[in-house]
Order: sequence, then C-alpha cells, then structure tokens
Amino acid sequence: MLKAHEKSHEDTAQLMAEIGRKARAAARPLAVASAERKHAALIGMAEAILRRQDEILDANAIDVKNGEEAGLSGSFMDRLKLKAGRIRDMADGIRAIAELRDPVGEVIAAWDRPNGLHIERVRTPLGVIGVIYESRPNVTADAGALCLKAGNPVILRGGSDSLNSSLAIHACLVEGLKSANLPEDAIQLVPVADRAAVGEMLKGLSGNLDVIIPRGGRSLVERVQNDARVPVFAHLEGICHLYIDKSAELAMAVGIAVNAKMRRTGICGAAETLLVDRAVASTHLVPVLEALRKAGCEIHADEDVLAAFSDAKPATDADWVTEYLDAIISVKLVDGVSGAIEHIETFSSHHTEAIVAEDAKAVERFFNEIDSAILLHNASTQFADGGEFGMGAEIGIATGKMHARGPVGVEQLTSFKYRVRGNGQLRP
Repeated sequence: MLKAHEKSHEDTAQLMAEIGRKARAAARPLAVASAERKHAALIGMAEAILRRQDEILDANAIDVKNGEEAGLSGSFMDRLKLKAGRIRDMADGIRAIAELRDPVGEVIAAWDRPNGLHIERVRTPLGVIGVIYESRPNVTADAGALCLKAGNPVILRGGSDSLNSSLAIHACLVEGLKSANLPEDAIQLVPVADRAAVGEMLKGLSGNLDVIIPRGGRSLVERVQNDARVPVFAHLEGICHLYIDKSAELAMAVGIAVNAKMRRTGICGAAETLLVDRAVASTHLVPVLEALRKAGCEIHADEDVLAAFSDAKPATDADWVTEYLDAIISVKLVDGVSGAIEHIETFSSHHTEAIVAEDAKAVERFFNEIDSAILLHNASTQFADGGEFGMGAEIGIATGKMHARGPVGVEQLTSFKYRVRGNGQLRP
C-alpha cells in the first residue's frame, strides 16, 4: 500500500478544482438515479468492504504505525484503529442505509388551493456535499453511503493520519458505484494530505460545492465555521450533560452514568458533566461516583461534591466548558431541575443532555426549557447517534437551527422543491 500521505502535488488548487467539476458533473445523473440502482450500489460497496477486508486492515496498519510514532493520544488512536469487527460494522452500516426508504422524490406535503391548483412539496438532493473529517476512517464509508442514498455527490477529505485507510475504503465504494453503473465521481476522496485542499473546499470550489459538513475536533470545526463560504452543518463541541434528579431510581442512575461517560469516552455523545440534585446527595451521589471511579474515570468535583467524595480533584471554571473526550468527568450538585437547567443553558454546547428521573413534571420542564439538539430521559447520552435513531448512520450531529439539527442522516441531506399542477389557471 502506497503511503498516500507522503505524496506531493504541485498544484493542489488545480486538483481540487477538477474534483469539484467532476462532482458537479455527477450531480444530475445521481439525482435522477433510481432507488433500485442506488440500492444495488450500496450493497456492492458493503460486499466489497468485506471482500477486501485484508487490504483495508493492511492500509490501516500503516496509519496506526505512523500514529504511534507520532505519539497520538490514546483516544485518537482508538478512533483510528480498525479491527475485523469494526469493518463488519462498517459493511452492516452501509447495508442498513441501503434498506432505508429512498428520500428523493418523496412528497412531504400536498394541498389544493381554491383555484384548483394542486401543490406538492417534494424532497430533492441538496447537491454536492463536502465532508471534512479527522481520524475516523469509518466516516469514509458512512458519509459516502449516506450522500449516495440521498442522491448527492460527495467530496471526502479525511485526516492525513487515516489517509491510507480511507483510500482503501474509498476503493470499495467506487467498486460499488461501478457495479451499479453510477458515476464513479459521485464519491470522491481527496487523495492528498495537503491542508490547502481544505482551504479550497472552504472557498466552495468555484461554486461547485453546496454544503460542507465538518466532523472532528474544535480547531477543525471552528476553522470551517469561520472560513466557509458555503453553508455548514456542524457542532463545535459535545459538552453533554447528565442530570440525576431527586426522583431518579438509584440503580438506573448508576448504570446510565457509567455508560454515558465510559462506554466510549472519545465520541461526541459522551457525557462530560454530571449534575446531581442536592436533595439526593446523601443517597445517590457516592454510589454513582464510586461506580465511575471503579470504571476508571477521573472525577473533577465542585466543593460540595468533594465534601462527600474525597477521591476526586477540585473542579476549576474550565471544567464546565471542557469536552474531555477522555475518562474524565466534572461533577456538580445543583438545586433540583431548575439548577440543572440553569447550569446547562449556561455551559452547554447544545449537543445532547439527559435526565434520569421518575417525576414526569421534572422531565417535561427539562425537555421544554433546554434548547439542545438532543434530549434524553432515562437513557444514556451515548444514544446520540444516527444509527441508534434508526437512520442507518449519520455524517454528524448538527447543533445549528437552520435546515438540519441533531443527527444528520439521509433525510437531512435533502432539500425540497414545489410541484404545482393546474389545468389552465391564469392569475387575475
């Protein structure tokens, strides 16, 4: 496997312009492709990924070795490394997307006017989508498959640390496109590590890019949001909160807290702050924190929590606005659901928040007064995932309020147009 990240290109701008032109040329044939043809392409991709598993693992081994030599963090390496099980999950994810209802052409709403006009609002592809992501090679498969299902050409720009893995996965996606006689340029992967490629995408590739979706750390997303000249679907950080109410069942609270933080610490849906109702500090706080410590979690606690649980570090102001992406959690006692709402609305990144409670009124207040993309009741924040929502997969979580919010799946990758049918009507 060629170490693609060592390639050099004299004119990255020219390369990206050509990629943009090819993507735009693929847009129309893809937008009108039948559901059956897209389904066949996706199944072909999944089969190619399984058939070429060894090639993907060999490519990933190069990226992993380079990452270890570069001293990448443990959480970063966890996101980078592929195993046979993760490759099967990748293929299964594509198959799940294939089986979703095709959104293109779906009539969202229809109505008749008094003058006899019949009006329909119909789903259409968004256009050419650019996805910029970092170390997760599985995003190559997820993003390529989702964009295809929604009828959108996509330009994938993965991180240099995972470029060999992404190239091997991308070859499988192209194989699926070929097998269904769809344009190979419908899914393109930027084949160079030059950061100037990102700059060209942010400029819009001469009008050939319609939407950008960044998926990665704060610096990447911040740059995209600040510099992009095209619309962006993104979340800057996943500062997710878990609130344990005085009405919470203790065993449930313990289980959810450990899962929300420790199942996978490096994902954007991992809980970063635990809020506990002061009314149950004497019964719920210590059992929950002991379970977290036993699972290997470092606890940063406010003064009230430290008084009850000494095996913790004092929390600083920075803790409440930190996305750890690691086995660390900040903990605070609050005055009931009102205190939880106040803290969350002050410090949240508006990604995902959860409440553990049996009191229906507390849950309704939590749901009604917190303005985050995803709210959960008696469930782990780690369910903040398009696959868990039944979307097959997702490109990311959007926390903005324009067009897409929450998991960005197939439906969120469409726009709409109006079809108006008449029988000779003239406007007076």
